[in-house]
Amino acid sequence: MTAELRFIGVVRSSLKDIGDCPKQGDEGGVEAWVDIHEEYRAGLDSLRAGQGLTLLTWLHEADRSVLSVHPRGDTGRPRRGVFNTRSPARPNPVGLHEVRLTAVEDGRLKVAPLEALDGTPVIDIKTSFDQRSGTGGAASHAAPQGAAAVLRHACRTAWERGLLSGFNGNISLRIDSDTCLVTCTGSVKGDLHAEDTALVRIDSGERLAGGVPSSETAMHLAIYRSQPQAQAVVHTHPPCLLALGIRVAADELLRIPVYESDLIRRRMTSVPAHAPGSQELAQAAGEAARTHEAVYMERHGLVCWAGTVRQALALSEEIEHLAGMHLHASGI
Repeated sequence: MTAELRFIGVVRSSLKDIGDCPKQGDEGGVEAWVDIHEEYRAGLDSLRAGQGLTLLTWLHEADRSVLSVHPRGDTGRPRRGVFNTRSPARPNPVGLHEVRLTAVEDGRLKVAPLEALDGTPVIDIKTSFDQRSGTGGAASHAAPQGAAAVLRHACRTAWERGLLSGFNGNISLRIDSDTCLVTCTGSVKGDLHAEDTALVRIDSGERLAGGVPSSETAMHLAIYRSQPQAQAVVHTHPPCLLALGIRVAADELLRIPVYESDLIRRRMTSVPAHAPGSQELAQAAGEAARTHEAVYMERHGLVCWAGTVRQALALSEEIEHLAGMHLHASGI
């Protein structure tokens, strides 16, 4: 018996060198396009932004002669048979990538986070296992496990970078057009557990599963409603930015003579002080998110949205870095 694979498309990514590709998508995967060949585009019918997908690729640069590897390339660990690993090196190098669909445009899919090399052939696309009828999504009041893992990793990263501490801050992911997964109130972001997330309806705020949603959930929902491109929302309490906000007016934040300052300031706006968790703050942040990716909330913190949580975190970190430079340059 023989089999024949037909490539249905190709990955278009900023990852141009195999050495730049992370081991897994949630370890630094990027937003990428998948160009579907014209004869297969009818198969994209009814796909919509927000869906979780399993992308199957042909890892064309993998070594097909290998049957055992050191896990993750770590020679300090004993070898394993490739069928007990996720190594790309194997007789049939099929890649499995859990991604979120963020846009569908003229036979092209924008997905994230994807760790595949630019030019990687695509052999199939399936809806995520967790989204099967009866096992995932709002209909069954359960969030995809992959989304919870991404949320935990994002919170840990934000904590390690000093963007939030202890119980403060909150992060969410859009699951589909109807729901989002958000961290729970009182959760320790540096050590988030599975029970520390809640699945919430975007239109009504109804909790579908999990614990008690963050007190700032209304702000996340307002941003998702007003900004269709938002697939992740990150609210942090960056210490340098907050300290700077005490000393200078909001419209003077990050106004320093470096090129990056001008670029970031164009992506950022501010809203007046409102009580944390209030509808007034949620409404103000939602309106501001229509035109800006980052919103400084006076006396409170920063909220950023993006197509992926990785991008929202990166923008938050860039703003905090510039705030530190501003403080240092001003001798504050």
